[in-house]
Amino acid sequence: MGALPVFRWRLAPDGYATRRQLRALGLRPGGQCVAAQLERPRRRRAPLVAYLYRVDLAKPVRPMTPGRWAALAAANRARRVCPACRHDAGYVIPTSLGTCVPCAYPDPDGSEGSTPHG
Repeated sequence: MGALPVFRWRLAPDGYATRRQLRALGLRPGGQCVAAQLERPRRRRAPLVAYLYRVDLAKPVRPMTPGRWAALAAANRARRVCPACRHDAGYVIPTSLGTCVPCAYPDPDGSEGSTPHG
């Protein structure tokens, strides 16, 4: 296979789509190789690149099975558990903190004014 065709931003011909555009159509690349690329020029920096796939070779998105739904729910539940106090924070733990807010910013005066974990 030779070099990929390169198109300017917003000037790709019909029949090509990015991963996000395929997903919006209910499709996935389905194992096909990148067919082309878009380049958006920027001043004094390398251009932004988006990879394109052929729509006619794309396959339908696989449906979610009960097992996949359960795995997704378990992963989201794990993101809510504080690694320091092991309590469900009630929200996704911010990666910038790494712990729930009460563990990241403990009350210096003791328990006055703060709510207990649960």
